[in-house]
Amino acid sequence: MRVSKATIAVIAGALAMGAFLVWWSLSGGPASDAHIVAVKVPQLSVRAQRGQELFAANCAACHGDSAGGTEQGPPLIHRIYEPNHHGDQAFLIAATQGVRAHHWGFGNMPPVEGVSERQVADIVAYVREVQEANGIF
Repeated sequence: MRVSKATIAVIAGALAMGAFLVWWSLSGGPASDAHIVAVKVPQLSVRAQRGQELFAANCAACHGDSAGGTEQGPPLIHRIYEPNHHGDQAFLIAATQGVRAHHWGFGNMPPVEGVSERQVADIVAYVREVQEANGIF
């Protein structure tokens, strides 16, 4: 059986593309900090100040000091998390039950141990005020 040059070229191209995709997925895809955003933190309400403290203790390790993202987690100051796409209840569910990865390649978010519904509401107040100050409505 004789194989044409065109067939060999297609197979070689497919193998090269497959190797590239394997390398790309194992290396974390695009630059790992490309998603991190600069965040302006406004003067906060009293409730959002409590939320900022709770965020620092429970969320900042993955989402960044001002929710701008890290190499471990996505920015919450992003249009994906605007209230019309991820309502306040989505934050509560994510914090208390965890959530499967569906927008970013960081893996599933586990539940945050030891935070109450009220504490999550304060965290959400903080995130929403920072979002608004950064043009996320």
